Amino acid sequence: MSHAKAYSVTSATSPFTSSSIPRREPTDRDVRIEILFCGICHSDLHYSRDEWHDVMPTVYPCVPGHEIVGKVTKVGSAVSKFKVGDTVGVGCLVDSDHTCPNCREGLEQFCPNQVLTYGSPDKHGVAPVTYGGYSDSIVVDERFVLRIPSNLNLAATAPLLCAGITTFSPMRHWAVTKGEKVGVVGLGGLGHMGVKFAHAFGAHTVVFTTSTSKKEDALRLGADEVVLSKNADEMAKHAGTFDFILDCVAAPHDINAYINMLARDGNLTMVGAPEKPLPVAVFGLIFGRRSFSGSPIGGIAETQEMLDFCSTHNITADVEVIPIQEVNEAYERMVKSDVKYRFTIDMASLKSA
Repeated sequence: MSHAKAYSVTSATSPFTSSSIPRREPTDRDVRIEILFCGICHSDLHYSRDEWHDVMPTVYPCVPGHEIVGKVTKVGSAVSKFKVGDTVGVGCLVDSDHTCPNCREGLEQFCPNQVLTYGSPDKHGVAPVTYGGYSDSIVVDERFVLRIPSNLNLAATAPLLCAGITTFSPMRHWAVTKGEKVGVVGLGGLGHMGVKFAHAFGAHTVVFTTSTSKKEDALRLGADEVVLSKNADEMAKHAGTFDFILDCVAAPHDINAYINMLARDGNLTMVGAPEKPLPVAVFGLIFGRRSFSGSPIGGIAETQEMLDFCSTHNITADVEVIPIQEVNEAYERMVKSDVKYRFTIDMASLKSA
């Protein structure tokens, strides 16, 4: 066992501070990674503040971070996919049972025994739970390590490991393609990636937003049109015309207004996760044979496909790079949506923490 420098919280109300955490020595199938950049996801905030207590109670000390990019510094004797010096990534998962039907189909994100990058019981017994990427290093089974294309900016690539695959996966599942009409609801950390992917797939991309100030940015990111969702006339013009809508909003909102935007056989997929249930008018689904679904991240193979797609189309997240010492301020800004569009931590700053 070794120790890594990290930033952790010790309670739901305490700030992040410098700490030391245990890391296991690599087994024959493990890869040790020096973490260079780690994105900040809203899930990090929810978990560190124990806001998911009823579903996933936080175990303290807590070290979040599941958008990890780094360099391989050591490999186990049976590792075949990576070598020392490779640039790699780690997303939301670090293990699964490998035997269930989901895993056999490459859908590890649905494995009932998945191991999250942080907050899951540590089956190696090194710590009570897994610790994430707000640290200088991590040890991961090579089957859950991803190859980072050489042409992508590393700081801007980190959020692809969560925000990227969360928006890419449902578009792949619902076969978004050239010539279709795709809507993206909400222009934030998830939404801005959804716009980039929909545009790259060749779809006519429409952003729904409540803020007129986001129109210019939406068009810059690849939107063909921007609809102010508070404007009934603008909404009415698009009723019944969308093949697919990606809803990235985690706040309460009228989901039926967007279901009514769908064409026959159209789908609306939720990737935003509102705290309270959203009332759904079923007749809006029945008339038009529309569907309403949800989607988490993707499996490991699909995440690699997403990274390679990003390499081909030169897609990365829009990020603000910060030192680890500013993570508490970043959390407060994230609550206020005061970032365009994701924070990435430069982990070199941890050396002076």
